Amino acid sequence: MRSIVLTKGVPDFSEGAVSFDEDGHLERGKTPTVMNPNDEFALQAALQTTVRHGGHVSGMSMGPPGYGDVLQGAMESVYTDDSYLLSDRELAASDTWATAITLSAGLETYQEEIADIDLVFAGFKTADGETGQTGPQTCWAMDWPIVTHVIALDIDPDERTLRAKRLVEGDIDEIETVEAPLPCFVITDPEFEPTYRKASHRLAHKELRAETEERAAEHEDHLTTWDHTDLNLDPDYIGLDGSPTIVSSVDPIPKAPSEREATMIDPDDEGMGEVLEEMQPYAAGAGD
Repeated sequence: MRSIVLTKGVPDFSEGAVSFDEDGHLERGKTPTVMNPNDEFALQAALQTTVRHGGHVSGMSMGPPGYGDVLQGAMESVYTDDSYLLSDRELAASDTWATAITLSAGLETYQEEIADIDLVFAGFKTADGETGQTGPQTCWAMDWPIVTHVIALDIDPDERTLRAKRLVEGDIDEIETVEAPLPCFVITDPEFEPTYRKASHRLAHKELRAETEERAAEHEDHLTTWDHTDLNLDPDYIGLDGSPTIVSSVDPIPKAPSEREATMIDPDDEGMGEVLEEMQPYAAGAGD
């Protein structure tokens, strides 16, 4: 199976890592970039497919040169065999539509220059935009079938079909099983959990994880960068010029309080003896 995992860099929203300007707007240049958390489930699905059926996994991202670190993180934290970064100034300020056009061109170039693709995996949505549009829009541009909200999957290589369990409209209590022909797009849900029931699969998983960690240490040797000319893209249809989205306003991200208020208590205060007596077993690790 030849798989591509689409991933993106997003601001690190952990406490203390986000930088804001005086108007409360996010300063991306001063905020560390990390791999979009939902993309890990897509990577896990691609790794599970490779463990069960063999094959090759490539990570692909569109963004500035620093996104090479994001692709390296994908390789190290889960698994990829190599990475492809779509990057130049003409791609800057792309909305989801212009991003999808660029990614689809990347996939087509991959098929022309590298190998035919069987599966494209993408995360449910990004932590910054949260639109959930890029994966489906890229699929539309490729005119391939798509299965969304996937929580479990397997492949029939002989029949060239994918069989997946997916949540119905995000309802964790309603699950349907669907089939789709390859090549196919898979949008993993955060409920996705890889399974390795066979001993041979668990052994293969361990070996592949060791290999990808070793590769990640020399990531630049496994990274290919394509610009818009490599992808044969017209600048009028990518980047800011190719983005039809109009942002009417932006709500500032609330700042975390610089200091937290605390109320000092005294064990001798009225009623505190009973509270301490009840909580002490938990503090000592003896509670359930």
